[in-house]
Amino acid sequence: MKPALSFRFAPKPENWQQFPHGDYIQAEIEQKLAPWLSRVFGYHLLKLGNLSGLTDTSKCCIKHQVCVAPNSPMAGVIAEVDELPFYEHSVDACLLSHCLEYYSDPHHILREAHRTLIPGGYILITGFNPLSLCGLARLLPFSRQKLPWSGRFFTPARVKDWLHLLGFEVLEDERFIFSSLARGSRLSRFELWQNFCRQYLKPMGSVYLIVARKRVTPLTPIKPKWHARPQFSPAVKGAGLRSSIKSGSLKIKDAD
Repeated sequence: MKPALSFRFAPKPENWQQFPHGDYIQAEIEQKLAPWLSRVFGYHLLKLGNLSGLTDTSKCCIKHQVCVAPNSPMAGVIAEVDELPFYEHSVDACLLSHCLEYYSDPHHILREAHRTLIPGGYILITGFNPLSLCGLARLLPFSRQKLPWSGRFFTPARVKDWLHLLGFEVLEDERFIFSSLARGSRLSRFELWQNFCRQYLKPMGSVYLIVARKRVTPLTPIKPKWHARPQFSPAVKGAGLRSSIKSGSLKIKDAD
C-alpha cells in the first residue's frame, strides 16, 4: 500500500467547471448529500476546500456555514485545510468535497477535522473512486496531467480505515456516476450501461460518498474503595510495639 503522505503537488481545482462534466458531477453530489444534510443539526458547518464552498448545502439546518480555503472568493476563512484555525470540539459538521485527492497529507486533513468536530459531529466526504471507469481512465496517455486525474485517488475502503482509526463510525458508503467522465463523451449515450451498473456493479461507481460520525467513549471514573487502616496485631502472643528513638527502628519487646 502506498503511503498517504506525498510531496508531489497536484494542481487544486478551483471550481467544478475544471472537471469534465463538472456541472453534472456537482448536481449528482448535491443530490446525494441532501438527505444527510437534513439530518445534521448544530451551530457551525465547515466546508473545506474550494469545491466544498461551491457545493449547495442549503438543505442543512445549520445556518452558520464557513468555507475554509487558502485562496478562493468563496472562502470565509483564508487558511490551509490541514491547519484549521479553530478550537477543539467547536464544529458540528465538516464537508470535504474532493479535497483529499489534491493535498500532500490527506490523513492529516482528517485528523484536523476530527480535532475540531464535537463528539457526535458529522463528516461528509466525496471523492473519485480508483476502482471505476474514471479510475481506469488514468491509464490513458497524458491523462495524469489533467484534472481530475492529476490528483491521487484513494479507495473508499482506505478512507474508511482512516476514519475508523480516528474513532469515526461510518454511516454511509455510496457509489454513483458510472462513467469514465472523459471530456467530450456524451453521458446520455451510456444510459443502458449506467442502469446496468446501478443494479449489478455498484462498487464500480466513479464517485463515492462517505458519511461518518465522531464517536467518543466517555470515561467512567472508578471510585477507590476506602478501607480502614488495619490495626497492628503481633504474631507473638503478649508482644507489644515500641519505637526506639536511638536506633530509629521498630523493636518487639516481650511483656513481663
